[in-house]
Amino acid sequence: MHRAWFVAAVAFVTIIGAAAFRSLPGLLIDPLHREFDWSRSTIGFAVSVNLALYGITAPFAAALMDRFGIRRVVAVALTVIALGSGLAVWMTAAWQLILYWGFLVGLGSGSMALAFAATVTNRWFTEKRGLVTGILTAASASGQLIFLPLLSWMVEGHGWRPAAITVALTALAVVPFVWLLLRDHPADVGLAPYGAKEFVPKPPPVTGAARRAVTVLFKAARTGPFWLLAGTFAICGASTNGLIQTHFVPAAHDHGMPITAAASLLAVIGVFDVIGTICSGWLTDRFDARRLLGVYYALRGISLLFLPMLLAPDVRPPMLFFIVFYGLDWVATVPPTLALCREHYGDDSAIVFGWVLASHQIGAAAVAFLGGLVRDVTGSYDVVWYASGALCAAAALMAVVIRRVAPTR
Repeated sequence: MHRAWFVAAVAFVTIIGAAAFRSLPGLLIDPLHREFDWSRSTIGFAVSVNLALYGITAPFAAALMDRFGIRRVVAVALTVIALGSGLAVWMTAAWQLILYWGFLVGLGSGSMALAFAATVTNRWFTEKRGLVTGILTAASASGQLIFLPLLSWMVEGHGWRPAAITVALTALAVVPFVWLLLRDHPADVGLAPYGAKEFVPKPPPVTGAARRAVTVLFKAARTGPFWLLAGTFAICGASTNGLIQTHFVPAAHDHGMPITAAASLLAVIGVFDVIGTICSGWLTDRFDARRLLGVYYALRGISLLFLPMLLAPDVRPPMLFFIVFYGLDWVATVPPTLALCREHYGDDSAIVFGWVLASHQIGAAAVAFLGGLVRDVTGSYDVVWYASGALCAAAALMAVVIRRVAPTR
């Protein structure tokens, strides 16, 4: 077996470790509201800072990986995640929540974002890139699958602090695997990338990481496809991380559903997300990525319009159908979006995708805050579900009008 598959496996486990913290926000809104009497909009603001930094950090992290190597950047990022999650145990004020949960974990998890998956895929694979992208994207959902039931049980039975400590220890536990097993480039072990017919020498370190990230942004921003990809991905983030991951559990709890049951439904989303994302990667290798995105966003928007009618005190078959349907579509958008970045922007595609991911997280951050604000003002999340469904319809139209452009080399 080619060494690239072992590197992909280590990256998969690493992203799972980073995903542990991202399982927490929806579980902690009600406990933090009860213990500290913080409003849901205040807690949602901390989540929005985390989500925004998760996205904004990604392109700079991709450039830093070109400068210092994947292994160093990822090891430091996991340590920062552990520090932020651990310090949150002793917080007593809302600004500490924003600092620990928002800034520290946002910076750390941003360095572990999908730009990391893009960098690993671009360096180690010339074939099966869509499939590998789907597998690594699914790692985030797998982390949700693994940790959500455990963390919801901890929050329900023992409070939110043991859950935060568990996340910190998990992030630290992954660091040795990264340092010992992850390699920056196939040339480090004397191999060609998977599928390559010739040996590819390791490029020299690229200095000026921040300058390069900004330069690539300005270059890409002069093209229409960048804005269409950024716009569709902002809506993707708004309708997944910002909406469902952050607000589904408290919204279901508003209708009388126990927190553990709602968290288990999110875990089921994680199960089918793995299936949907890997299948999406397989489809991206074979079909037009624009049409795939159009179908994904249209189906997601339709499902969100039905969600307010499905929330109930117990789990019924229509809700299970929604969970399965939404899970299959959760981050199925990533492989075709990354493929379009690769098609239009060539060697800069990982950094461009990092900026597109930044728009994803800005959209997620906006809805994480606005969803809590709407709930505080109206006492219901219904307006948020309907508005997000309409946005997904707009994203479907934006995706199908992206024009074909030869890759820039």
